[in-house]
Amino acid sequence: MIGRIMRTEVRRSAVPGIVLLLVIVGAALMLTVTGGYAGRWTQLAVYARSTLMMLMPLALAGGAWLGRRDRRHRVDELFGTTVRPRWQRSVPLAAGYAVALATVYLLTFLLGIPWVAPTAGYFPVATIPITAVGVLALVAAGWLGMAAGRAVPRVATAPILAVVAFAVLTFVPDYVSMSGYDENFTKVRPDPAALLLAPAISSLNDFKTIPSSVSLLQALWLAALAATGLLLLGAAGRRTVALAALPAVVGAAVAVPLLPTGGYSGSAVLDPAAVELVCDDDGPQVCVTRAHAALLPKVVGPARKTLALIDAKLPGAAPTRVEESRQLLDNTVRSDANHVRDDGTLVFDALSVGWTGFADVSPDELSAALLDAAWWRECGTEHTTYLARAVAVAWLTGGQPDLGRGSAPEEQQKVDAALRELRNLPSDEQRKRVQAARAAALGCEIDRFHSLLFLAQP
Repeated sequence: MIGRIMRTEVRRSAVPGIVLLLVIVGAALMLTVTGGYAGRWTQLAVYARSTLMMLMPLALAGGAWLGRRDRRHRVDELFGTTVRPRWQRSVPLAAGYAVALATVYLLTFLLGIPWVAPTAGYFPVATIPITAVGVLALVAAGWLGMAAGRAVPRVATAPILAVVAFAVLTFVPDYVSMSGYDENFTKVRPDPAALLLAPAISSLNDFKTIPSSVSLLQALWLAALAATGLLLLGAAGRRTVALAALPAVVGAAVAVPLLPTGGYSGSAVLDPAAVELVCDDDGPQVCVTRAHAALLPKVVGPARKTLALIDAKLPGAAPTRVEESRQLLDNTVRSDANHVRDDGTLVFDALSVGWTGFADVSPDELSAALLDAAWWRECGTEHTTYLARAVAVAWLTGGQPDLGRGSAPEEQQKVDAALRELRNLPSDEQRKRVQAARAAALGCEIDRFHSLLFLAQP
């Protein structure tokens, strides 16, 4: 009986049109940047949460449009004279709208599964609470919108709410975060814990996740906010309106002191399973992280080819295994700064994942990156070795040095001249000099590294 009433209320309202709009927007947001989450369940859940920046304002505006239904049909005064309380008339449509919004969010998440399931290395349990928070956020926005539409039944209410909500979700967190930097762009104050009350996540490191404790506190806050919206929808007097606001106030008062500071980047923690190594042992060992397990078949060939090339040119001095770094750009997960470790491991930077869930680089590009990494070690100095590395890599491959598009012409000329002088030496002398240069590079003898490859050049 209750289900039939709810379906009737939904069918006779604007809910189908609102749902259609939300599905179209959600699908467009998910399908335009599949490379942001392909092959990774956590990234799919996080990216689905990022769509809340658009979906929540629309759900809020849709709720406001539904909330003014009685005024639009000029029956609000008539219903106000009946004995039946307002909340009884409101609950069926509110429940139907909540089910519709939850379905929209889950459909948004499900749209990304074809780009994740075939290539994902594992399914992190944290994906479930991250997704559940997104469902609650959309329901809370819908019910608050219905309450606002009932309280202010104007045509302008819905678009104004949409604009304000979009501004709050998009610009306020950035403004608060940027206020923590000084004039030298140094972070001097962590982002307040209250920023985590906003459910939209912009991005997250492949090797990190949102702790379930944070998701639980967010769920508590959003459930309290949804309860406030539902109570406001049925409130008939000032006292009941004041009481209706109580769940949201209590929810925020409980959640904020328990939430960590630093925003989403500060609250994210290492996912141990994501950084576990998955290895191919049919030859020199080649390993990638479990988060990027789908990339292993693409890495094995270029990695072993690189090891064989180095061993052929520098026998006895080549690395014996290859491993993917467990750090991403400046968002460090573990210190893997040295591309060549003392155990004979060649460490390459974590690969970017394309829209198919596989590596976004070609085998030749990967081989070039591995050859360059064979000469690279973090020495804690301001010296740069990219010119010397370019000479060494060109000598190994027998090709010409490539400094990339951003290099200056004089740098390219200097590298070309150094390579010519090196190749003019007897073969044994070339090998000894390059081998000594590699030892110097890995020993952080930067000046000697340069002098061995650039010969008489300054």
